[in-house]
Amino acid sequence: MALNETLLRRLIETPGVSGREEQQRAISREELGALADEVRTDLMGSVIGTKKGSDDVRVMVAAHTDEIGFLVKHIDDKGFLRLQTLGGHDPSNMVSQRVVVTTAGGEALKGALQPQRKPPHIATEVDKKPPTADEFFVDLGMEADEVKEKVRVGDYAVMDRTLEKVGANYIGKAMDDRIGVFVMYEAMRALGDHEATVYAAATSQEEVGLRGAAASGSALRPTVVVALDVTLAMDIPGGGNENEISALGKGVALKIMDGYSISHPKLVEHFRAIAERENIPHQMEILPFGGTDAGGVQRLHGGIPAITLSIPCRYVHTPNEMVNAEDVQAAITLLARYLEEAHTGDYAL
Repeated sequence: MALNETLLRRLIETPGVSGREEQQRAISREELGALADEVRTDLMGSVIGTKKGSDDVRVMVAAHTDEIGFLVKHIDDKGFLRLQTLGGHDPSNMVSQRVVVTTAGGEALKGALQPQRKPPHIATEVDKKPPTADEFFVDLGMEADEVKEKVRVGDYAVMDRTLEKVGANYIGKAMDDRIGVFVMYEAMRALGDHEATVYAAATSQEEVGLRGAAASGSALRPTVVVALDVTLAMDIPGGGNENEISALGKGVALKIMDGYSISHPKLVEHFRAIAERENIPHQMEILPFGGTDAGGVQRLHGGIPAITLSIPCRYVHTPNEMVNAEDVQAAITLLARYLEEAHTGDYAL
């Protein structure tokens, strides 16, 4: 089954960093407006679509809309922009990239992201040391007066990359976590009869501490939480079998644990049983660091059974994040089938 590439492209290419997800919110309201019985936006900026059920079970499905990026923190006398990072960046992946700066006035300004470095022709040994994040600036190619007229402190920047199909995979920026958002929308579209109430939460500010999910979960008081996010696919040179974590093309990953949460064991087994029964490709995942929206909600209200369905992704937190189309479809199918029978789950310990 082919993925909805038009929607995926729109999600990937539309910018939105933590706390500045307004363009993604517009997509969320549009998609969930067609899929849910009611849609609302909370004060943290998460968009929640409610699909009503007849049972007391309330499943919160959470996928975050924010991507890693930058805030403009200073404009110097020559018009160069200095940046504050949002989310986890490896400076080696930032060198000589193109970015798009979104202004308060709604303009999208393209520029070059560069570290303070001399060209290799005249570089000294000191210049050849790896740059740190605070050395980078954006060159918009404009005179300083024009830059200061268009850009202000607090405007944001993201990598300038488009979605591309490469073999059986897709590559682009912001797969973390727009691919999770995509899975959530498409699973809601594929959802059949269900008795549980489903809260589809397109959350904010995950990359800076799971903040949006925690606020939404506190208000919604779900009885089950299913987070959707990427996980590291280390089936690449230098990965090593014992450190693989997940691999592209082997299906959706059922997370057992990460650095912020341990998935409820009975919930893991429920998802595994559905995957085996329905012949949905899947793999088991242990990620000894990092976290997802599940960790932001799991400890609320005395504890909530939680799990993360992970989409394996190569090159996470780079401009070239890569996922496999069949893994994505497996995640969509598994989530939809679970929601149809979520009311049957017994997670008492």
